[in-house]
Amino acid sequence: MPQSTSLLEPNALTGFETIDFDTVDCFRKRSGYSQINIETLLDGILLLTPTGDVLRANQPAYRICSQLLTTQSQPMPLPKVVWRLCQTLMAQPEAISNLAETEISTAQFPKLYLRVQWITLDAVNHPCLLVVLEDRHAANQRLAAAEASQYGLTPREAEVWQLRRAERTNKEIAQTLYISINTVKKHIKSILAKREVELEWG
Repeated sequence: MPQSTSLLEPNALTGFETIDFDTVDCFRKRSGYSQINIETLLDGILLLTPTGDVLRANQPAYRICSQLLTTQSQPMPLPKVVWRLCQTLMAQPEAISNLAETEISTAQFPKLYLRVQWITLDAVNHPCLLVVLEDRHAANQRLAAAEASQYGLTPREAEVWQLRRAERTNKEIAQTLYISINTVKKHIKSILAKREVELEWG
């Protein structure tokens, strides 16, 4: 494991606030900007040295890592799952792969996507590791809330859609909301109809 004793607080170091995302595959298609302030991103962003020292951690990364670290029996600077993925990438010849990725599920994060990629920064004279931590469960919940407003869903339909976006089955939705499966199906039919109208005329 890295020799650092604790994960740096967000903004602990300066000089790494922006990243040239033209070189980062997972962001190139998501923004029209090449330089992005990592504090504006909802995804967790970690910049690490190959020895595991933290150069930068934005607020989402600090939050996610702090919660993951609470489940470890021994205090470590990085969550084990993050450092293991970094080691996987470092063990691969760069000619074969420039990235490593995985998805995990924990009590705090039902669907957490992790991606590690080599990146070159002008401020550092050696390649660094860019770690992206994407809480896909939270992202789906934000999307469902936005869609509920966009489609004009009723409060009950919004609850059903939140669970549907969380990939719950009709049976699980019914059990969670204490309604029948037929009622769930009626809500989903209504939601999809409203969605179709919005997509067609919105």
